[in-house]
Amino acid sequence: MKYILVNKPYEVLTQFTDEAGRATLKDFVHVPNIYPVGRLDYDSEGLVLLTDDKTLQHRLSDPKFKIEKTYWVQVDGIPTEEALEELRRGVTIKNTRTAPAKAMLLENEPQVWERSKPIRFRKEIPTSWVEIKISQGMNRQVRRMTAAVGFPTLRLIRPAIGPLNLGKLQPGEYRELTEEEAARLKSLTAGSSFGTSNRPKGAGGAINRPGSARKSNGGRHYDSRNNSSRKKRIDR
Repeated sequence: MKYILVNKPYEVLTQFTDEAGRATLKDFVHVPNIYPVGRLDYDSEGLVLLTDDKTLQHRLSDPKFKIEKTYWVQVDGIPTEEALEELRRGVTIKNTRTAPAKAMLLENEPQVWERSKPIRFRKEIPTSWVEIKISQGMNRQVRRMTAAVGFPTLRLIRPAIGPLNLGKLQPGEYRELTEEEAARLKSLTAGSSFGTSNRPKGAGGAINRPGSARKSNGGRHYDSRNNSSRKKRIDR
């Protein structure tokens, strides 16, 4: 079985084909017959898990397992404690109440890469970063949640899925899970529980950066960005 983590760049679809010619994961991940577990919006960035393990894929997508996903959200304005408490209790989106979330205002801006297309700032209104953890998967849920409490999302990054995190992966890079990581992930859906730290830390496994495929620790690692059209598609 194959288990791949990729840092999905901004304005890339979480799929491998697109009739409209937009950038997809195929432009970065050159591993055959793997599919995304869940999705991450076109205008969002961060961690996506890819696998050919259909059983695990189904279980990780099943709400009953409540796999926690972490998001760093840059919002317009500085949320009040009352707004954060609303997120923690759950908000109503189109007559549907979201499950309680974990939400906290980050004191320091996360150390992340520059986005290929900068956000639009308003001089008179500051921005801030909020960390939100949820186990639901409603369409554009996090963006709708922050908008519901009066603080629209400007940028959204997913740094962690359960015990897995971005580590040192840059946009467009990917790596295989270590055996230990794969085992932990399977244990999550078998009934075991794992906590996640408030800040992603470096994870094991080899990172694929631009360049030809290479061997490391006896395993083959795939080139993540040998498509010549990548820069043209992403840096726009």
